[in-house]
Amino acid sequence: MPPESLRADDERLRRCETATPTQRRYPTARERDMTETKTAGFDPLQLPATIRNPYPPPYDDVLSGRRRRGLGDPHGLTAFGVNLTDLDPGGVSALRHWHTKEDEFVYVVEGTPTLVTDSGEQLLEPGMCACFPANSGDGHRLENRTDSVVRYLEIGNRSSGEEVHYPDSDMILEKLEDGERRFRRMDGTPY
Repeated sequence: MPPESLRADDERLRRCETATPTQRRYPTARERDMTETKTAGFDPLQLPATIRNPYPPPYDDVLSGRRRRGLGDPHGLTAFGVNLTDLDPGGVSALRHWHTKEDEFVYVVEGTPTLVTDSGEQLLEPGMCACFPANSGDGHRLENRTDSVVRYLEIGNRSSGEEVHYPDSDMILEKLEDGERRFRRMDGTPY
């Protein structure tokens, strides 16, 4: 007979699979901590998806159509981040941006997002990828202009003491060495 924690996980999964979308209840952080497996292999779709809008007004609702599952954090990765991200129709990955110290890599799993960069637009398909080297100055983002969900992996190193430039939004994010984050305008005034 499986251990009690596995039986409880199986029961939660059965309830989730049979629930309608409005009935579906995702585990709380405490429940996840109590049942978290320490094995290397896992199903990323079983991790909770979060909606996070880190930008100051008037941009604080731009990412409402984006849901991310942090894949590395729950399993102890600290040197780089890995996210499985879904974009609803009309959703965007971010404000168009570029990093001074972080490399970014995107791999399209499902759907056909439009990659918007300084050099124009490109339709990406499943299996395609895009690379954005640190300090390239190439502002970029993905947009979902389709009627279906777009799913992609995003991978990047984690760098403090860097800036993220948002050329279309008159904004810079400062990631300080102590972990603090501050948004300011291009002229230096705070947001």
